[in-house]
Amino acid sequence: MNKPVCVIVGVGPGNGAAFARKFARQGYQIALISRSKSVSEPLAAELKNAKAYAGDITDATSVANTFELIHTEMGEIDTLIYNAGAGVWRNIEEISIEDFEQSWRVNALGALLATKQVIPSMKNKRQGNIIFVGATASKRGNIQTAAFAPAKAAQKSLAESMARHLGSFGIHVALLIIDGVVDTPATRKMMPDKPDLFFMQPDDIADIAYQVTQQKPSAWSFEVEIRPFGEKW
Repeated sequence: MNKPVCVIVGVGPGNGAAFARKFARQGYQIALISRSKSVSEPLAAELKNAKAYAGDITDATSVANTFELIHTEMGEIDTLIYNAGAGVWRNIEEISIEDFEQSWRVNALGALLATKQVIPSMKNKRQGNIIFVGATASKRGNIQTAAFAPAKAAQKSLAESMARHLGSFGIHVALLIIDGVVDTPATRKMMPDKPDLFFMQPDDIADIAYQVTQQKPSAWSFEVEIRPFGEKW
């Protein structure tokens, strides 16, 4: 099969599903990686040339085995979207050491483990896209993001280091800063009184992610901030 391959790490009903649908419409094979297949397997069945893979993105052996299987079944990876994100919403006095470490493992360590699986083949082809999905917390810490913000900041610094190193090999590394509340069933339930325009639509975010992968090397973006027009910033 000659279709390009897009791997999405972190698949839920919001951005992850929207990324999958967008890239599938553009003719990609889609590999969906998540700890559980509860969302990814039905999504893969909905799409053409898509498959769900279960794996622990914080475990080096699990990551290596999962990506080896993707390479075998789909071929070399053209685009990696790192959408995995985890954190607790507590202040510095409330978070535990385990909260802090787990947030770092998912947002930063997992990003490192996943990207190391795709860089060699992308370097050989001298082309490829690696997109990290960041958040407001990638840029600043708030009271309730004492565990999440340091992890997202580490991810941002890793992405920036990668972009500076890998650009000369034809690999475009970019960071999408999602500065707003994404429209999902969970966020609607949490904020039932918010109007539709308050929320960010996953399909619109996915459109921007795809546009970034289509940029020419003479005009690449690294940090792309995305927010609804009413968001304070």
